[in-house]
Amino acid sequence: MKQIIVTVIVGLMLAAAPAFAQAKKARTPNKGVSDQTWVTQTAMGGMAEVELSKLAQQKASAADVKTFAQRMVDDHSKASDELKSIAAKKNITLPADMDAKHKAVSDRLSKLTGAAFDRAYMQAMVADHTKAVADFKRESQTGKDPDIKAFAAKHLPTIEDHLKTAQSDERIVSTAGAKKGAATRTSGTKSRSTKSTPAKPAPAPANPKY
Repeated sequence: MKQIIVTVIVGLMLAAAPAFAQAKKARTPNKGVSDQTWVTQTAMGGMAEVELSKLAQQKASAADVKTFAQRMVDDHSKASDELKSIAAKKNITLPADMDAKHKAVSDRLSKLTGAAFDRAYMQAMVADHTKAVADFKRESQTGKDPDIKAFAAKHLPTIEDHLKTAQSDERIVSTAGAKKGAATRTSGTKSRSTKSTPAKPAPAPANPKY
């Protein structure tokens, strides 16, 4: 009797195994994207980097930020031209304008000036390049199209260097802003503490005795 029950249980488990495996596979997210999708997303990202960096060339106050912005325009423009050539050969249509996400970032930055702009721009560059490094690394390792895979591998070191520089510049502008704020608060405290207290009027002399 026990042997029959065990046999039935084993049979049920074997029958359910394919369905369980299929359900597990369905729940597992596909983290990769097709080569074509990667190209369009990379083109969008490069376009946004150039447009935001052109804005930074006009509005940034720190010299390091302006230098970084100029490098972004130069490097991403060259890479975009190369990617356009690859896309044309593969019949991949590239976006002609920034998407809503990047337009929102541009609108937000356009309303800032001085040190506030520098911090916000560099924070955006760190976030964008952190994602870009992961995307380029994945495509360079798992891409199926040899031309697109080679493009990702070729430009990955440059993107990694962009991220490293962006992180360094972001720390600089953030530290400078913090020091300036602390100095302003200290100056205000000293100013309040050194204000002279109005002197009390001297008491009137006593009436002389005659």
